[in-house]
Order: sequence, then C-alpha cells, then structure tokens
Amino acid sequence: MEFRQLACFVAVAEELHFGRAADRLCMTQPPLSRQIQLLEHTLGVSLFDRNSRHVHLTAAGRRFLQDARQLLAHAERAAQMARRTSEGEAGSMSLGFTAVGAYRLMPALLVRAREVLPDVDIQLREMVSAGLGDLLIAGELDTILTRQLPRTPGLQHHLIEREPLVLALTPNSPLAHYDAVPLSALHRQPFLLYGPNESRYFYERILGAFGLADVTPQIVQLAGQTHTLLALVRAGLGVGIVPDSARELRLEGVIFRPLAQENMHADIYLAWRSQHDNPALTAFLTRVANVPQAAA
Repeated sequence: MEFRQLACFVAVAEELHFGRAADRLCMTQPPLSRQIQLLEHTLGVSLFDRNSRHVHLTAAGRRFLQDARQLLAHAERAAQMARRTSEGEAGSMSLGFTAVGAYRLMPALLVRAREVLPDVDIQLREMVSAGLGDLLIAGELDTILTRQLPRTPGLQHHLIEREPLVLALTPNSPLAHYDAVPLSALHRQPFLLYGPNESRYFYERILGAFGLADVTPQIVQLAGQTHTLLALVRAGLGVGIVPDSARELRLEGVIFRPLAQENMHADIYLAWRSQHDNPALTAFLTRVANVPQAAA
C-alpha cells in the first residue's frame, strides 16, 4: 500500500467521480483507476461500488476513508517536521549555564527562543564553568554560557554580555554613602571573595583588579556561589564584589553600589563546537543570540 494509492482513493471517495478525481490529481482516468484496483487488491476488499453512472463507497470504503485521511495527514506532518527540523525550526538542543547565568541572561534567552523558535525544545543543564566546558567538549551539551572559555581546539565562542561588577553591602555599611565606591575604599576592609575552585573566573578577576589598584582587602571568607556570598554579606561579615545580575536575587538586607573603577566587568560567552550537526543550535545562535555566521 502506497501513499500515492491512498491519495487517489481519498480523491475518488470525496468526488465520487473518477473523472473529477483525475482532474483534481492532475492525471488521466486510466492510471487513476489502476491505482484504485491495486489498492483494493492489496487490501483484499472492494472500496467502491461503481457502474457506468454512479460511484459509491462500500462499507469497507467508508471505514477505510477515515484511516486513509489520517495516514495522509500524518505523513504530511512528518514531512513538514523533517523539513522544519533540517532548517532549525524544530528539534531540540541542550544549553549549559552557571548559577549566575540563571539570574538574568539565561531566562532572557529562553524568552526570546520561545518567541522565534517555539518548536525547539531547549534542555537546560546547570553547573560550574569548568564542568560545562568538559560536557561541551564531550558532545553532551550543544552550547554553554560560560565565563571561562575551554582552551580546546574546535570550539567557537561569542561574547554575549559584558556585565558590570558591583559592590554588595548592607545599608549600614560605612561604604553605603558612596554613589560609586572606589576600590581604594576597600583597602583593609572585611571582604568576602569567590573561591578559586568553584568560581575561579571571579576569584582571579577581582584579585587582579585589587592588585592593579594596589589595594589589599581583609579577606574573611571564601564562597563558591553568588547567593552564598550575598548571604554572608547580609550577615554582616563583610562586603563583596558580584556581577550586577545578582540584584535579581533581591536579597533583603543587601544593597548594591557601582564601582568607581574602569573595566570592572565580567564577560560571559556562548561557546559551541565548530563541527556540529544540529540545525536547531545554528538557529538558536543566529536568531536568538544574534551570533553572526554561526552555521555549522
């Protein structure tokens, strides 16, 4: 049983006239009749009662018409989905991100993806930057949002956001009166810093800025995650430098001040394998993240 035979049967069943059905299918009547005969032979039943004047569906034909329509509709949907998948309009992809990326950037990307690629399923994976790079290289993730770029050949990346770093402190902190806090004001101040293992990017970025400014804060505690660091700030243990998106946590008892220092920012990249075969990823990169020339 072929789909062509099903299409011929549905046309005749709906027109109840071989001539009109042949015109509808842009074919002549003899090959149309042959297709119906082949279908009836395959099924082992008569689908039509026909004579020189009338064509009627048999009971078997009436029942088969329902299924034939469904089969043709399903085949058309399957063909459309295959075409849309090849164009990146449908399918699935995986996106890895760090906790900080979940505060603002990742949700914004998902909202945009829902608007422009509603039939692409995006599977999320949250972990630290180093782990994300390993999964990307291993092919277990399609793309990652990361501060630290894996130093591996065969990867591409795109700077997607340059986020300001800000000072987190309590409202009663002596530094709260500043509109923009100079790094020099943090000299010898109790300071909460990201840990070098879980958050190496921020650890090195912040200590590097202190070194260039010849500032030595009093580091009282290391924290692996932003929400932990902010909780320690709220407890009054010290102040800390965090990405601006930490505001989204809206932690009561913690306020933020800009830093009066140039180039105090944190970069975040999208990274992906140069050789990939996922059209949904290409569509995400170009249409959602606005990455130029992101084709595989």
